[in-house]
Amino acid sequence: MPYLYETHLHTCLASRCGRSTGKEHVRKYTDLGFTGIFMTDHFFGGNCAVDRDLPWPEKVKRFCAGFEDAWEEGQKTGLSVFFGWEQGYGDDEYLVYGLDKDWLLAHPEIERCSRRRQLELVHEGGGCVIQAHPFRFRAYNTYIRLGLRFCDGVEVANAGNLPVNDVYAWHFAHEYGLVMTAGSDNHDSSKITSKDELYGVSLSQKLTSARDYADLILRRGEIGLHVPQSRFAPLPEGTEPLVSYWLTEEETLVPTGRSWER
Repeated sequence: MPYLYETHLHTCLASRCGRSTGKEHVRKYTDLGFTGIFMTDHFFGGNCAVDRDLPWPEKVKRFCAGFEDAWEEGQKTGLSVFFGWEQGYGDDEYLVYGLDKDWLLAHPEIERCSRRRQLELVHEGGGCVIQAHPFRFRAYNTYIRLGLRFCDGVEVANAGNLPVNDVYAWHFAHEYGLVMTAGSDNHDSSKITSKDELYGVSLSQKLTSARDYADLILRRGEIGLHVPQSRFAPLPEGTEPLVSYWLTEEETLVPTGRSWER
């Protein structure tokens, strides 16, 4: 029997867009039979609820409140709760796994570093970086930015996406041989009624720590996707291509001139 994990989750304690507490998420995922969850609240480059003007130790303390709230409840229900975060750079966002609160406290430079430096620092700490929903395009986005040079894999299915976003991501990942993950991007567990509404990863072995998951990604281990099979169905004829851009080594934009939906 595979072990099922949510990899993309936000709380109202640390993400401005969150609606559920960590405890509320834990109760829902426990009831639906998940093995564990990763709390990935929006970090300081994104839609974070923490005051950016606070001293670094206090910012980190408040940022970790959503995870710690969930972890305490997980100790009661038996659900594994792991720490992570989602850092934003405008149009592109990245999920970081395998590090912890103590690492954050020791690395205040992570708040404002470049994408490349983020990857270097995370790797030095033994963690990994996944580009979240790489082909998502909404009213608040200017470009689809593909950070192939700045991540260890991509989230090819996100329950908060339109299907077209995930179809492009799936074909993109297959063409470039990228590690693929999936997550719900869940902000409000009160709206979830079934496991089928949630995306995640299915693993053959149980994780004992967030570092286990980072190691699995870095060594390109087997990761199953808990996603409806229909999610990656071919798009209808006439679907408008999504114009995307590479992020170069200098983190500037160059049109890809590519479409990955076919």
